[in-house]
Amino acid sequence: MRVLVQRASSAQVRVGDEVVGRIDPAAGGAPHGLVALVGVTHDDTAATAKALADKLFRLRILEGERSAADLGAPILVVSQFTLYADTVKGRRPSWSAAAPGPVAEPLVDAFTDTLRDLGATVATGRFGAHMHVSLVNDGPVTLLLEG
Repeated sequence: MRVLVQRASSAQVRVGDEVVGRIDPAAGGAPHGLVALVGVTHDDTAATAKALADKLFRLRILEGERSAADLGAPILVVSQFTLYADTVKGRRPSWSAAAPGPVAEPLVDAFTDTLRDLGATVATGRFGAHMHVSLVNDGPVTLLLEG
């Protein structure tokens, strides 16, 4: 599993004309939130998803070297199979390392559910949909977590 994390001052996901997920950290009193783009590969498990969710929740990349757990910062989770693109050969990426939807969706859900169980405020995109993700990356801070 790969999670590309961006510290954001705001973020939202649209599917067509509908906003399906949004974080506005300032509205909840936190200076930042996190956007987590989550990619799943074939050998990932629910344990992997839970471990990475816990790591993300406690990752000290927010103001004052604090975490979402410390500040109550919201998290926007968006499925992102393209994190497993293979671009070594040619000009056309291969997606063979990305798990198919029936495997990936429950693991993205397990990641999201774990964050909520830990106490995070979580918004999401819509699995498998064509989404428009917009965010204001703060810092900028972007990290890749792998498990």
